[in-house]
Amino acid sequence: MILSLPAIFQDRWRLIALVFATLVLIPVLVVISSFFHPEKEVWLHLFDYVLGDLLINTFWLVLGVGFGTLLLGVSLGWLMAVYQFPGRRVLSWALLLPIAIPAYVSAFVFIGLLDFTGPLQTWLREAFGSSDWFPHIRSTGGVILVMSLALYPYVYLLARNAFSTQGKRALEAAQALGHSRRSGFFRVALPMARPWIVGGLMLALMETLADFGTVSVFNYDTFTTAIYKTWFGMFSLDAASQLASLLVIIVFVLLILEQLSRSRMRYTQAGRHQETGRIRLEGLAAWSATLFALVVVSIAFIIPLVQLLIWAAGVFAEDFDSRYLGFLQHTLMLAAIAAIITVVAALLLSYAARRNTDTLTRSCVRIATIGYALPGTVLAVGVFVAIAWVDRTLLNIIKPLMQIEAGMLLQGSLLIMLVAYMARFMAVGFNPVDSAMQRLPLSLDDVSRTLGVGNLTMLRRVHAPILRGGMVTALILVFVDVMKEMPITLMTRPFGWDTLAVRIFEMTSEGEWERAALPAVTLVLVGLLPIIFLSRHGNVNEQ
Repeated sequence: MILSLPAIFQDRWRLIALVFATLVLIPVLVVISSFFHPEKEVWLHLFDYVLGDLLINTFWLVLGVGFGTLLLGVSLGWLMAVYQFPGRRVLSWALLLPIAIPAYVSAFVFIGLLDFTGPLQTWLREAFGSSDWFPHIRSTGGVILVMSLALYPYVYLLARNAFSTQGKRALEAAQALGHSRRSGFFRVALPMARPWIVGGLMLALMETLADFGTVSVFNYDTFTTAIYKTWFGMFSLDAASQLASLLVIIVFVLLILEQLSRSRMRYTQAGRHQETGRIRLEGLAAWSATLFALVVVSIAFIIPLVQLLIWAAGVFAEDFDSRYLGFLQHTLMLAAIAAIITVVAALLLSYAARRNTDTLTRSCVRIATIGYALPGTVLAVGVFVAIAWVDRTLLNIIKPLMQIEAGMLLQGSLLIMLVAYMARFMAVGFNPVDSAMQRLPLSLDDVSRTLGVGNLTMLRRVHAPILRGGMVTALILVFVDVMKEMPITLMTRPFGWDTLAVRIFEMTSEGEWERAALPAVTLVLVGLLPIIFLSRHGNVNEQ
């Protein structure tokens, strides 16, 4: 009897989708399964002394950042979409620039500027004799402020897009019914844009839960820092996995809410490419709108960037050496390899979804692209544990066969990092590639098949050249995200493979803000690439 795969698995493209889904699913299942095998002593210590504070800190952080990003994102989105005032066109895209600065970079810049020994409080003491009344930046409020300024573009972009399609029309309809502009905003425009706003908010909150660098700089304990300390401080990978499993549950709740809001967007997209005319503001109102947007851009982007450049210039002669070039080389190499692997995988996954529209393939695609919602610390733990198991299994097979003592085969290699990167950023590479793929007519595939062209050849010679624009966009986005990724790199890197993000973590852990500036400037300048590229190609809104 010849064994064969079930018919549903015999299609190679369906199997490809299943493989990529498995790469994301296994780390998650590994983390979740650890919850049922606790280390009693360590877990009791965490439960008695750590878990309560983690839940409280996480609650206030999510609540505060949610409020901050909503306040900034919705108000700025409404201003830019509905009103015309001096500088609106430039400010409209400038308000996206803060997303180029990693939140952990903004964190140490704000601490360096606003802490007791920083230039602002020093000047206040010299000018007024005391700075005791000045708010402490190293506080819950400080973390919320920094993360709100870093993450509001998620809400702003989606809110602006929603208001641009129906903002003025909704306002005019409300005024025709006797409502004021303020009442029309709250009763008509805001409810219509709610699915978009909630979608942006969920993205910002998932980034908040996933953040490791910012809360580390502020010494603000959350699940991500606890996972790191438990693994590398208490040397308990099992306990770290159990903490990660709790974080996965919280993230999945937000992911479900985000998916619900995304489904509701479909019912509010009519006429989305037909922006309405804007209401012209005059006098004080016009300049107040300009000032508000300019202040936000200045605090969130211009001031941090200028301070970084000042610090970097001061240490350039000392720190721009062969060691820094080594950090840069490792960063660029990892980002390039991970971007190429991820985009190729995204291309295969997108073609599998195009060729097979059955429920299994669609489910596999959805699972394969949820990694972006998972914190890097979770994926680092899950991938490490999974590959460690594979490593032990291989060693148990090799030792009796080869009659040799073999060391670690996979642990300590780049494989763990690359698998974690691909799982984390598959959605980043998949979305632009799949958007471009969906624009290709299915008749193109039919014509190719009539000419006897196979699926793989068709993908390589027909689809890939046409999809070049989407693939380049995906490469840039994944490349930049991998360069900025801190927890995965920090927790899974081989010995000696330090990157710019790791260098920033090491310097900020020691309070060396100036010495962290040079690698931070490099990341910020690279982070501007996707904004510039997508702006020039007119598809910032889409991506």
